Amino acid sequence: MRSKRSMILLILLMSGLLLSSCAGSNQLEAPGVTLSVDSGGTPKQVSTGVQLLVLLTVLSLAPTILVMTTSFTRIVIVLSLLKNAIGAPTIPPAQVITGLALLLTFFIMAPIYGKINDQALQPYLNGEIDQEIAFKKAVDPLRTFMFSQTREKDIALFLELNHQERPQTLDDISTVVLLPAFVINELRIAFIMGFVIYVPFLVIDVVISSILLAMGMMMLPPTVISLPFKLLLFVMVDGWYLITRSLALSFF
Repeated sequence: MRSKRSMILLILLMSGLLLSSCAGSNQLEAPGVTLSVDSGGTPKQVSTGVQLLVLLTVLSLAPTILVMTTSFTRIVIVLSLLKNAIGAPTIPPAQVITGLALLLTFFIMAPIYGKINDQALQPYLNGEIDQEIAFKKAVDPLRTFMFSQTREKDIALFLELNHQERPQTLDDISTVVLLPAFVINELRIAFIMGFVIYVPFLVIDVVISSILLAMGMMMLPPTVISLPFKLLLFVMVDGWYLITRSLALSFF
C-alpha cells in the first residue's frame, strides 16, 4: 500500500513540476501534494470555479506531458512502424503495442524515477525539504535524461525562436525550450530506426512482386504472398529480441 501511494505521489509531483515549468505559474504546484483552491478575495482574482476548471484542465494534460518527456515516444513510434512494415496493420493489436511501449518505458526510466524518489519525493514526505526544493530536485534527473537525448542543434532552434541568447550552462536553458527540442529529436531517431526496419521487408515485397510479375500472376496481390515470408524472416532472426535490444541500447 505504501509503495502504491509513493508511486502516485511521484507521478503527481513530476506532473505538477512539468506543468508549472511550462506555464510559469506557482499556483500549478498544488498537485504535488494537495488539490485545493482558495476563493478570490478581491475582484482582480480569478473566481473559485474558474480556478478549479483550469486546475482540472491542467491535470488532464499532465499524463500527456509526462509521456512526452520519457522514452515512450520513440518506442511506440518504432513499434508502430514495425507493425506497418510487416504488413499486418491489426497484428499485434494497438493495445499490445502501447502496453509493450509502456513496459519498456518503465524499464528504461526506472533509474531516473528512482533518483526522483530518493532525492525529492521521500525527503519531501519526511518533511526534510519544502515543496519548492522538492520540485527542483525532482526535475534535475529528468532534465539530465532529456539533455542526453537532445541535439544542440534542436535546442539552438527553440532558443532562436524564443529570442533567447546563447546560454552559458545547461541550467540556463529553460524546460520550455528543452521539451520541444527533446520531442523532435525523439521523432527523428524513431524515423531513422523505422527506416532501417523497413528495408528488409521492402526487399521481400520487391522480390515477391517481381516473381509474380514474371509468372504472369498480376492479379494476385503481392502482400498475400509476402506476408508469410516476412513473418518467417522476423521469427528466424528473433526480431522482438533485436528490436527491444536496439530500443533499450539507444537510450544508453
